[in-house]
Amino acid sequence: MDNDWDAVIIGGGVAGLSAAQMLGRSRRRTLVIDGGMPRNRFAAHMHGVLGHDGTPPADLLAAGRTEARAYGVEFATGTVARLTDEGDRLTVIREDGTIDTARAVVVATGIRDDLPHVPGLREAWGRTVLHCPYCHGWEVAGRRLAVLATSSASLHQIELVRQLSDDVTVFAAEPFDEATVARLAARGVRIVSTPVREAARRDGALAITTADGTEHVVDGLFTAGAPVLDLGFAVDLGLARADAPGAPLVADLRGATSHPRVFAAGNAIAPFGNVPLSMGSGSMAGAGVNAMLVTEDFDRAVAERAAARNAAWEERYAAEDRFWSGRVNATTAAVVAGLEPGTALDVGSGEGGDAVWLAEHGWRATGVDVSATAARRAAALAASRGVEADFRVGDGAASVPGEFDLVLASFLHSWEPDFPRLRLLREAGERVAPGGRLLVVSHAAPPPWAREVPEHAPVMRAPDEELALLDLDAGRWEVEIVEVRRREATAPDGTPAHLDDGVLLLRRIG
Repeated sequence: MDNDWDAVIIGGGVAGLSAAQMLGRSRRRTLVIDGGMPRNRFAAHMHGVLGHDGTPPADLLAAGRTEARAYGVEFATGTVARLTDEGDRLTVIREDGTIDTARAVVVATGIRDDLPHVPGLREAWGRTVLHCPYCHGWEVAGRRLAVLATSSASLHQIELVRQLSDDVTVFAAEPFDEATVARLAARGVRIVSTPVREAARRDGALAITTADGTEHVVDGLFTAGAPVLDLGFAVDLGLARADAPGAPLVADLRGATSHPRVFAAGNAIAPFGNVPLSMGSGSMAGAGVNAMLVTEDFDRAVAERAAARNAAWEERYAAEDRFWSGRVNATTAAVVAGLEPGTALDVGSGEGGDAVWLAEHGWRATGVDVSATAARRAAALAASRGVEADFRVGDGAASVPGEFDLVLASFLHSWEPDFPRLRLLREAGERVAPGGRLLVVSHAAPPPWAREVPEHAPVMRAPDEELALLDLDAGRWEVEIVEVRRREATAPDGTPAHLDDGVLLLRRIG
């Protein structure tokens, strides 16, 4: 259990830490696995980050870790070698062999910048070799600036740098078209078409030497490295990638990827995003993971509750040799007697009294009940009466394929306060064939001898109230009967009494 997590975040940069903070605050057991190589580690200060302008990147990450730890987030140093899908979990295998499991994973591994292959660029990266005019431009504004063009997208970078200084040189080994040359000339941008041979730091500046031996000294050189996403660890999951530089992961606004348990944030989905964008996407991914998990928690609780309810019915039947009389309900028989026999489905068939009666009167009857004991007894009852009827174990009409001329729900009540009666009745309606009927017979009121109704007594509604709650499509259904019928009965003390049965008979017309 120590290595089983609600969420594992791969990458501890600003995106991963933002996701971790959201998950920690949501009381999710969260692990961040980080290799300690953030993309902006070469920069001494961050800019364009509201409230943190000029802060060293390492300081922001340290503060983020402290905040996340305060919410119970745990950290591990290392890298991930492989992710595998195990159904309700993902297995996270680290390079050192450690294995973690998680209900969800956030990929926040960022990118690497593959710089142009010019000697000296990497040594000056983040200092005098820069990439983002918004992140680094103010600090070199008004000085000697240059742009090393690497693609057609460099034109936008050139125009941004020209806003910062009147002294701008562009190194472009590939010639620009006539319109671009004219555009740059109009703003006084110089173009050097000789390829760059090397760059070297010199007294706080950068000396750029071209292939012809000419040296150009500038105070800052802007260029764009090719984004590289190291996502080999996730290859088994087949995550969708965008047709864009670096092939980033495809994710929606919550960070959800093509895999239901994998979310992504930061430069893994937006390679050219800055710190604030990465923080925002990390926050959304953390919230997205929590939203997915809370939905799953509720779905699981509903399924477990249903399983427990079904098990309780099985125990109830198994505790006695016989639970019901085996006779058809009189109100059910009276209504069905006027219908032409065909195929029938009895939902909540119990020990088979109604379904066997249907089979005896020419119907091809199927019964479904959550109790295996009840279904077994129903089959034995049919055999003892010499008729054929099919009895199945399942949770309502949704567990039985096909359509039927009659779908019957007779006294489908339960003491559980969350018994999904309306859902079961709506699902029963979905199994009615065109021209067929849905018959619901129910307790419309407690028996007259009941002096007090227990707090958790089964819900008993008048048929017109139940019809309104079902909210069926009026264009598909015709109401044939909606009434309460009195049925003679005997009270527990042996005196004559009566019961009120609600009857709802609907014919499907569409």
